[in-house]
Amino acid sequence: MPASRPSLIAKALEAGSDGVIIDLEDAVAPAEKATARDGLAASCAGELRDLSVAVSVRVNAPRTPWCHLDVLACVGLGVATVMLPKVESAADIEFIDRLLEGAEAAAGLREPIVVQALIETASGVANVREIAGAAPRLGALVLGYADLAASLGRTAVSPESWHYAQDSVLVAARSAGLAAIDGPHLGVAVDDEFLASVDRAVGLGFDGKWVIHPRHVLAVQEAFKPGVDEVDKARRILAALTESHGRGIGAATLDGAMIDEAVAVWARRVLSRTHEGAA
Repeated sequence: MPASRPSLIAKALEAGSDGVIIDLEDAVAPAEKATARDGLAASCAGELRDLSVAVSVRVNAPRTPWCHLDVLACVGLGVATVMLPKVESAADIEFIDRLLEGAEAAAGLREPIVVQALIETASGVANVREIAGAAPRLGALVLGYADLAASLGRTAVSPESWHYAQDSVLVAARSAGLAAIDGPHLGVAVDDEFLASVDRAVGLGFDGKWVIHPRHVLAVQEAFKPGVDEVDKARRILAALTESHGRGIGAATLDGAMIDEAVAVWARRVLSRTHEGAA
C-alpha cells in the first residue's frame, strides 16, 4: 500500500493477510516522496501500533535520492523490516547494512532491522547467490516479475519464461538459509490464471507470495497452508527419526519407506508453515 494513501493502509490492515508492505517506492510519485514519509510516520503513530500483522516498508532503491532518507525514517519509527528494491549486487545489501548499523546505534536500538531483498533486474538475478550471503540481517529474497520483465525487455511472458529466475532465487535463498517469496500476480481477479500462479509458487517451493489486492489473501493462505494429512505425516517422520537416532541409527522405516535426514528437512519445512517449527 502506498504510504501516501493512509486510507488504503487502514483497509490493508483489515484484509487478514500475514503482513502488509507500506510502499515508499513505485506506488509514490517522485514529487510525493517526502509526503509519503510523513504518511508513514502518521501511520506508525496511529493504526500500526499493537498489531499482530507484520508491517514492512519498501524504501526507494539504492542510488536514488530518497533511499537513505527512507532508511533513516524507518529506523526512527521503529520499523522491524525494510524491503530493499532493485537489489543488483552484494554491495547494495552491504550499503544498507552499514547505513542501518549506524542509524540503529544512534537510536539505541538493540534488535537489528531485518532486510528483505527484491530481486527484480537482470543484474539481480545474475548476482543473486552473492546477494543472499551479503549480510546477516538479510531475511528473505523476493522475486519481482514486473520490473524483471522490463529489465529483460521481455514482452511475451508465459509461466515457463520465469523458470530460470525462480530457480535462481530459490537456490540462493535455500543455500543461505533465507526465506524465498514469490512476487505478486498482477491481475486483481481471483481467476484461473491467478490460482495457477499460486499453485506454481507452492509447487516450486516458495515460502509465500505477495498479493496486490485483498481478495487474493485467502486463496494464497489456503494454498500455502499444509493439509491435515501432510502435517500428520511430517510429525510422524520426525518422531520416527527421533526414536531411530536414540538407538544410534541414522535412518528409519515409516509406512514401508526409508526416511532419513533429507526427508526430515521436508517435514520441518511443512511444520514451519503451521507455526510448529521443527518441534
